Amino acid sequence: MKQICVLTATRAEYGLLKNLIEKLQQELEFCVNVVVTGMHLDKAFGETYREIEQDNIPIYAKIPILSEQDGAVGVSETMANAIVKFGHFFAEKKQDLLIVLGDRYETMAVCIAAMNAQIPIAHIHGGEVTEGAIDDAIRHSITKMSYLHFTSTESYRQRVIQLGEEPERVFCVGALSVENILNQKLMEKKELEESLHFSLGEKYCLVTFHPVTLENSTELEQIGELLQAIDEMSEYHYIITKANADAGGRLINEHLEEYARVRGDRVYLTESLGRLRYLSAMKHCSMVIGNSSSGILEAPVMRVPTINIGDRQRGRIQADSVLNCEPQCDAIKATMKKAEDNTFLDAIQTQSIPYGNGDTSAQIVKTIKDILLTHNVVLKKKFYDVEF
Repeated sequence: MKQICVLTATRAEYGLLKNLIEKLQQELEFCVNVVVTGMHLDKAFGETYREIEQDNIPIYAKIPILSEQDGAVGVSETMANAIVKFGHFFAEKKQDLLIVLGDRYETMAVCIAAMNAQIPIAHIHGGEVTEGAIDDAIRHSITKMSYLHFTSTESYRQRVIQLGEEPERVFCVGALSVENILNQKLMEKKELEESLHFSLGEKYCLVTFHPVTLENSTELEQIGELLQAIDEMSEYHYIITKANADAGGRLINEHLEEYARVRGDRVYLTESLGRLRYLSAMKHCSMVIGNSSSGILEAPVMRVPTINIGDRQRGRIQADSVLNCEPQCDAIKATMKKAEDNTFLDAIQTQSIPYGNGDTSAQIVKTIKDILLTHNVVLKKKFYDVEF
C-alpha cells in the first residue's frame, strides 16, 4: 500500500481537506496518514484537532511546533521546530506522498523537511496571488518544492507552469471549498443559534480578520477601525472568529476578546466554529466581513456578499459578490451598505463562480492513483521554460 501523508495545521485547512481525506481512505491501494500540527494543538487557538476526532478521522500523528511568541521571531521559531520535528518524523515514517494545501509558513517548513527526505509533494491551491501577505512568497516556494500541482483555476495553472513546472504535472481541478458547500447539509438558522447558545437577531454578519503580514504592524490600527465600524453598524449581530497564529494574530485576538466582553449581547467570539457551523453561519448571514480567503472562495458559492478589507487578498480572482474596501471605518460602513442594496443582491444570485463545479477531490484522487500506481515518480524535475 502507498503511504499517503495528509498535513493539516489549521481549522480552515482541515475543513477544506476533509472530503479529500475521506475519498482517499476509500482507496484500497492507499494508507492515509493524517498528521496534525500547528494551531490544531494549541489551546489558545481552540485545540481544533478535536474536530478531526469528532469526524471519526484517525489522526496518525500529532506534532506540536507552535511557538508561544508573537511576531516574526515566533514565526521563525515555529518554522524551525517544524523542520526539525518533521525531519525526524519523515526519517522514521517513510511516506510515498505528502499532500499539502495552501500557503501557511508551517506548511512550507514541513515541505522543506519532506524535500530533504525525498518525499514527493502534492500541492493544492498553488499559483494564486495574495499581494498583502507573506503567504504569496510561501505559496510559490511550496510550488517549487512540489511534484504534483492541483490548482483552482486555469489561470492559476498557467502561473504554476510559468514558475517552471512541467504542464503534465499541473492539473486544474477547481476548489475544494466549492465541493464542500455543494455536498454539505447545513444547519438551519435556529439550529445554529441553539448550537451557539446565542441569538443571531434579525440579521447578522460573519467576521474574520487576520494580520496583513507584509505591512508594518498595522494590525492594531486596522482591527480598531473594523471594530468601530461594527460598533456603529449596530443593527447587526456579529459572529467573529479569531485570527490565525500569524505575526500579530495574538494582538488582534486580545482586542477581540476585550470588545466581546463589552458587546457580548450582539457579538459571539470564538477560536473556531468548526466546519459545519462555519458554513452554516455563512449561509444565513447578511454578509462576510474581513480578509479571509473564505470570503473569496466560499461566500460567492452561497451568493453571500463579501466585504474584503485591505490588501491581504489582493490579486486573487474574485466573483462579483466580493466588494473591496480600505481598512477604514467609514469605508467599511459604506461598503456594508452597498452589500445591503437589493439591486446588488439580485445581481449576484446569477453570478458565475470561477472555482470549479464541485468534483475537485475525485479529480485529485484519480490523478494521484494514476501517478503513484502507474508512473515512476522522478524527483529530478526539468525546468519548463515559457516562451515570452
